[in-house]
Amino acid sequence: MINDTTKNTNIQLSVVIVVHDEDTALEQNLPIFLNMDCDTAFEVIVVDDTSTDRTPEVLKKLKEEYPILHTTFLPKSVPNPSRMQLALYLGAKAAKSDWIVVADIHRPPTSSEWIDCLTREIASGTVEVAMVYSDRKHPEIVECHSFMQMEDAVSILKKAERFSGKGHKGKWMKVRRGLYDAVAIHRSRVFEAIRQFDQHIKGGKLMVLRMLVFWKS
Repeated sequence: MINDTTKNTNIQLSVVIVVHDEDTALEQNLPIFLNMDCDTAFEVIVVDDTSTDRTPEVLKKLKEEYPILHTTFLPKSVPNPSRMQLALYLGAKAAKSDWIVVADIHRPPTSSEWIDCLTREIASGTVEVAMVYSDRKHPEIVECHSFMQMEDAVSILKKAERFSGKGHKGKWMKVRRGLYDAVAIHRSRVFEAIRQFDQHIKGGKLMVLRMLVFWKS
């Protein structure tokens, strides 16, 4: 059973998105996240990794329109082996919910069911990670998988997050291949989970990882 570390808020999910020079993607896709008509109370936190384009201006404009949108930024001078991991840490720390949903601006929700599905998966209080899968051609079809322990989800996290920007490509056997759209992680395990992001995995290790993901899914 997950320890209760509730922050005395009615926010059920905190969606964290990291961006760098993504003004166009933000204008096109961020409103899709913000306009989800669902039963879940949620917030969206965008972490700007020192963008040099119009990203700050786009975020400022959207914040004026959407109260559930919050932003923070990662200073350029902060040294870290993985800026992606550090940016996700900042987003998780800023989250009001005990459930942090790591999402990609290039993989927007295909349906409002996207977030309600995750909420149902974590409602039992016995899971630490939940993943949502959807199909761009059939947006009404949304599927979620949950894991009682974060360790059981590690192989999928490593494979899916060794690079980003895949969008909704790779629809064939998407679940079996570990190509989720977003992942919800309980606050008690989120920093361990973030360490699985932005890793360089290739060659024989990647082949073994693919086989492990297929078997676990």
